[in-house]
Parts: sequence; structure tokens; C-alpha cells
Amino acid sequence: MAPGSLPLPQGSMPVVGYGCWKVPKETCAELIEKVIKIGYRHLDGACDYGNEVEVGQGIRNAIAAGICKREDLFITSKLWNTFHSAQHVQEACQKSLDDLGLSYLDLYLIHFPISLKYVSPSDRYPPEWIHDPSTQNPKMELVNVPVSETWGAMEKLLDQGLVKNIGLSNWNCQGLRDIFSYAKIKPAVLQIELHPYLSQQRLVQYAQSLGMVVTAFSPLGHGESYSALGYDKVAAIREPTVVDIAKTLGVTPSQVVLRWGLQRGCSVIPKSENEGRIKENLDILAFELSPVDVERINKLEKNLRFNDPGHFCPLAFKTQCPIWD
Repeated sequence: MAPGSLPLPQGSMPVVGYGCWKVPKETCAELIEKVIKIGYRHLDGACDYGNEVEVGQGIRNAIAAGICKREDLFITSKLWNTFHSAQHVQEACQKSLDDLGLSYLDLYLIHFPISLKYVSPSDRYPPEWIHDPSTQNPKMELVNVPVSETWGAMEKLLDQGLVKNIGLSNWNCQGLRDIFSYAKIKPAVLQIELHPYLSQQRLVQYAQSLGMVVTAFSPLGHGESYSALGYDKVAAIREPTVVDIAKTLGVTPSQVVLRWGLQRGCSVIPKSENEGRIKENLDILAFELSPVDVERINKLEKNLRFNDPGHFCPLAFKTQCPIWD
């Protein structure tokens, strides 16, 4: 089943996408070709995921096999923290395009509202969080780059035809108010962590009131990807409420949780390497949750954020870097 879509300034975003975070390099190209063959047309990637070369190969394989054309696909990438200075934004975007083997991106997002000291792609790519891992005391090195500078350079990518839409990832309400006060081209998309344990209702409603499309990453509320932080046994899809609703509707718990995200007006980008679950995750338009079921899922709220720099940066990098406080 081909998913529906949400309108953007340039084109539209399929409401169900495939998340490329933590897709292993060795199987990535084959997996991307497979998900496109299954019916996905929205692929969400990033420089920091370290697999854009392989994602690009999978895209080329799918196109060469006649499964789709480039214009059928919606491809997202993200500007990493070390490239926030205006002089480095186009360089970073072009590097992602070269790795993907594409002439344009459908969407380019600022990955985090965190500016780190520049690392040349010729020295290390992706740069990740630590500035120089070879030093005796490796650490993050924050730099003072205004968001206005970064956003101005993002706008120029549109003028250059390198991207069709630009937006933000991991942004809060005050950050949105700030950028909307000066942006000549308003952010089209906000990508944030959203699942039944972290509904972020006020942020979602505020972004949508600004005309933004909201995309949910980690939409299944499954903590396995964050096992290093101790969340491997946490999973919204195993909640008795979700399991009960799924049984009643004759669908899977994952489909229930993803459908809950769609009914909030959001797009969702689940990731799986299991072919059966990949197919299930796409097939969520043939049923609807009742208002009662939606409210039951809403009550699972725990304000549990898996991907929080305020939590993992002090633990992993000995650096205080909160963005949600």
C-alpha cells in the first residue's frame, strides 16, 4: 500500500518513511532497495548516520531495476553540528549529495540546535560529537554560531537548487519562535522524537500552527536503539493497552502506535531490518483508531525522552549540552 502524503512548499512528504539510522553499512544498499520495492518512497537519512554512500547505492539499484524514478522518492538528509558556520553549510550538503549520488534533496534539516567546532570531511567523516578523538582528553568543542547565520546559509541551498525544502530537527518552541522571527524562508518541517511515552503535545500543536509538517522519529517508542543508555527493555509496542487495541482491530501493536502518530497529523519514520515488519509499518492506512483508543494511548505518556543530549552528552562526552530544559 502506498502511503498518503503531507504538503510542503515544494512537493509533498509521504506520511510513512523509512528511517536509516543504525542501518548497518554491510546490508544497507540491499535493504534500501528492498524497502523501495516494498513501497516506501520516503527515506530519512543524515550525514551522522554514516551510511549515505550505501543508501545512495540502494536508491540507484532501485532506479536501475525500474522500481521507481528519482522524482518518485522523497529523500531527507541533515546538517551535522560541525557544519553550522555559513561557510560550511553548502560543503556539508554537497558532501551528502555526492555520497547519495543525487543532484538534490527533497528535505534538508539542521540536525540539532548545537554548534560544534568544524572538522574537515577530509580529516574525519562523519565528524560525530568529539572534536579530536586522538587527544589525551577527547571532548566536544562548542562554538558560538548564531542560528540566524546557519539558517541564512540553509536558505541559499534552496536558491542554488540543491534542496527543495528546509527544516529543523530536535527544536523546541522558543527555538521556533526565534527562527520564525527572522527567517525569509520559513522552516517547512520539524522532526522530533514522538511516541506514546513522549507525545510533546504542545510542541506538535505549536509547530503545526506555524504551518510546519511534524515528523516523528523513534515513533514506535522502542528503546532498543538506545540500549547503551539503558532503554533496551522499554517498548510502547509491548504496553498492554497497545496490545489490547491491536488484538481488537486485528492489526499489530506497531501498526497501532504508528497509526496513533498519523492521526496526530504527523509523518512517521520507523526503522526495521525485518521484512515482515517493514511491510507492516507501511500498511497503516487501512484502519483507524477510535477517539477512545487514541485517548487510551495518550495516557501512556511518561515524558520519557530516549534521545536527549542533556542526558547522553555528560555521560558519553563529559559535556553539559541540554536543549530541552
